[in-house]
Amino acid sequence: MVSVKQVQVTFDCAEPERVARFWCEVLGYVVPPPPPGFASWEDYDHSLPLEQQGSAFACVDPTGAGPRLYFQRVPEGRVVKNRVHLDVRAGTGLVGEERLAALMAERDRLVALGAVCVQVLYADEHNESCIPMQDVEGNEFCLD
Repeated sequence: MVSVKQVQVTFDCAEPERVARFWCEVLGYVVPPPPPGFASWEDYDHSLPLEQQGSAFACVDPTGAGPRLYFQRVPEGRVVKNRVHLDVRAGTGLVGEERLAALMAERDRLVALGAVCVQVLYADEHNESCIPMQDVEGNEFCLD
């Protein structure tokens, strides 16, 4: 039996590099090195047929703990709610007003990067909070 050791989260989008760089900033991820024989991803991209240029981009957790994120260009725009989304954990280990303040500070940082805050749902009796947001192309994610 094969056991899965890693997962990759794939995003359909119009501008893969733009969305990938947004998520690098959100999560502290980095762009992996270009393939062997290429000095940069731009050089690699220019080696592809014109119709494939700019069609994909990826970012990785520099610690190796988180999943690789892959962004692929698709011709259609997003039409309905995501069926899968990322939850960005912030303020873990904090409770009450401290947790809410940490979430609000992270929300403000993400909005400055181009995210959109959809709604703020305050902490309940289990200290759970959720701030539904959208990335630079409207893909939903939660800040919690």
